[in-house]
Amino acid sequence: MSPLPVTRLVIGCGYLGRPAAALWRARGDAVFALTRRRADALRAAGLEPVTGDVTEPASLQLPAADTVLYAVGLDRAAGKPMRDVYVRGLENVLRALPPTGRFVYVSSTSVYGQTGGEWVSETSATEPVDESGKIVLEAEQLLRAHRPDAIVLRFAGIYGPNRLLRKQPILKGEPLIGDADKWLNLIHVADGATAVLAAAERAAPGTTYNIADGGPVSRRAFYSLLAQLLNAPEAQFDQRPEPGAANRRIDASKARAELNWTPQFPHANTGLPAAVADSTH
Repeated sequence: MSPLPVTRLVIGCGYLGRPAAALWRARGDAVFALTRRRADALRAAGLEPVTGDVTEPASLQLPAADTVLYAVGLDRAAGKPMRDVYVRGLENVLRALPPTGRFVYVSSTSVYGQTGGEWVSETSATEPVDESGKIVLEAEQLLRAHRPDAIVLRFAGIYGPNRLLRKQPILKGEPLIGDADKWLNLIHVADGATAVLAAAERAAPGTTYNIADGGPVSRRAFYSLLAQLLNAPEAQFDQRPEPGAANRRIDASKARAELNWTPQFPHANTGLPAAVADSTH
């Protein structure tokens, strides 16, 4: 008698959740995915859609699973406040979820508030200055109170095919506002998906990891390369001062060491050309 497949539940089957779900499906796992309106597309991809909305508790009829991936982002088109999605939505899911195995939560490095260009690890202070970072940290704290065993992945900025940061202003030759010499911390979406699977398999319960490619890049270097790859005008910068703006370098060495995870694209110099080549124009 063949063993039952491992079951995964993806809550937030979007830009990151979808490729992670595809990797699990390719392994033969049974993958459920919560969706508000894309059931047919998910079913066509071999996933089992579960219709519901994290902001509407009555809609949540969630199956038990060996692993839950929570990767809900803000859909600005839906018009709902960020706190309703990130904090109340998470609380609704935690209340609706039947007993499950591992819970992998996608957070953000926006919980860090450092502005001096310093290296930031998982033990660094989490004192976000901007409102979105404060909401992300509030969601993390809620999760820790309800699920102290949850695995928290603090993601740097995710880029990849059809998600090229500031693409339209670059194509139009518009100046980018802000200090061009401050740091960007990034992760290619394909590497983000493999990090999720590595965490689900190998992370110790209750751990937190920074997920970044490990190669911080200045805004000037990143957007200049993007302009070159898009055959756009040379990137222009409007160097207005940005008091309190984020400026840090994310140390992701803990994830590499403990999860046995190695990014395919350890720097934007390799990841960005691949992302542009794979984008639909």
